[in-house]
Amino acid sequence: MEEMILIIDFGSQYTQLIARRIRELSVYCEIHPYNHLPSETGQVKGVILSGSPFSVRDEEAPIPDIEAFRGKVPVLGVCYGAQWLAFKEGADIMPSSIREYGRARLHFVHQENPLIAGMSEGSQVWMSHGDTIRRLPHRFEVIASTFDVEVAGFKIEGEPTWGIQFHPEVYHSTEGMTLLGNFVKNICGCSGNWTPASFIETTVQELQQKLGNDKVVLGLSGGVDSSVAAVLLHQAIGANLYCIFVNNGLLRKHEYEDVLHSYRNMGLNIKGSDASERFYEALKGISDPEGKRKAIGRTFIEVFDHEAHLISGVRWLGQGTIYPDVIESVSVKGPSATIKSHHNVGGLPDFMKLKVVEPLRSLFKDEVRRVGRALGISDDLLGRHPFPGPGLGIRILGEVTPEKVQILQDVDHIFVKGLKERDLYSKVWQAAAILLPVQSVGVMGDERTYESVVALRAVGSTDGMTADWSHLPYDFLADISNEIINKVKGVNRVVYDISSKPPATIEWE
Repeated sequence: MEEMILIIDFGSQYTQLIARRIRELSVYCEIHPYNHLPSETGQVKGVILSGSPFSVRDEEAPIPDIEAFRGKVPVLGVCYGAQWLAFKEGADIMPSSIREYGRARLHFVHQENPLIAGMSEGSQVWMSHGDTIRRLPHRFEVIASTFDVEVAGFKIEGEPTWGIQFHPEVYHSTEGMTLLGNFVKNICGCSGNWTPASFIETTVQELQQKLGNDKVVLGLSGGVDSSVAAVLLHQAIGANLYCIFVNNGLLRKHEYEDVLHSYRNMGLNIKGSDASERFYEALKGISDPEGKRKAIGRTFIEVFDHEAHLISGVRWLGQGTIYPDVIESVSVKGPSATIKSHHNVGGLPDFMKLKVVEPLRSLFKDEVRRVGRALGISDDLLGRHPFPGPGLGIRILGEVTPEKVQILQDVDHIFVKGLKERDLYSKVWQAAAILLPVQSVGVMGDERTYESVVALRAVGSTDGMTADWSHLPYDFLADISNEIINKVKGVNRVVYDISSKPPATIEWE
């Protein structure tokens, strides 16, 4: 990358959103924890200090070392970042006397300041802070105020450093993109040439240099990330990429055959391995969700390792790791307190002895799809809903059996097919059917039944971090429920999950 905006993370829930907004301006950026800053800083054109759940007055408040950047490249502090910049120079930071959370309007805008040029008085901004800056130090100039917050924005005289107490990255800050565009393009001088086409060109060149004539093996799942990673690798090394698609017996109905067919039509060198019975055997007697995940993961590694060893001279393992996987595996509290140990990040068993190549590790999910379109991958594949690695194994609550899998495959097929036929599939982030370990009394004809209950789940989201349940039409839900109960033997009751994330998760296990 020729140019980069560095985002220093203090643990704010909005940090990833800042990065997404910067990238919408076609400018590359990276998020790094405040205590794990990059050693190579030559490409950094500007720095953004994020918000934080901490107060600068807390004993454990995060303190970054930005001496390598301060005064040398433009710096923008957002919320906590702004308060820390002011506090460091002796400002009074006090608990807010009024509630400074939610919508506010700019009362004063210093139009001649390059950070907020083009923003208007009365512009709506989003506040989210428990502290406020009461008195600014010498050299600090107020450049924006709301009716309740005098220091909504400031500039430090004599250096390219700014601070704002509102969040420009959120949708509710109506002119937030104007401010961010001013910072990264006008102030930092970024060219804005980071596009899907430029990413593909650069990545293919880097892969060719890194891999040379080496062979790479990649496990395809039928999902967006692994598919785009495969096509990128294929463009770089051609027939030296070996793809393996493992059928764990927990895929959607007809998925194994359909996905193999579509991949072969894309020119990929792919081999299918139907290991369904091996997975079913590994899952016998296990009801605990974590136990099932481990059994599925362990069996997959064993099957994949066996298939990989049938290819001579393989040196690399390709993975569809994307940027949120990387971010979530590094905590602002240090390596000993990682937020999440992701299956795609550092999860390789020692015995595989392969080096890892991850062509998508700098991309967010929506960027992966844009790169996929630029690569010519079909919208049918790119528009597929996320599907968990353990598949239907974590959508069958309790022990997994082949009989339960068949029931859930039939239910899932009816639900997904119905969403597509009613033009609802693309309006939903993820749809799922869950087989519950519950039986209920029903009546079919003149007979009493005692059969299984299935829950349908559909959510809307942009990145899966938060999600709201989808308000599907009642007539659609009625028709789907009726079709499931009539056509799927073993099910006599259908319920719809109306829980959001948080507090619930998208999957049930």
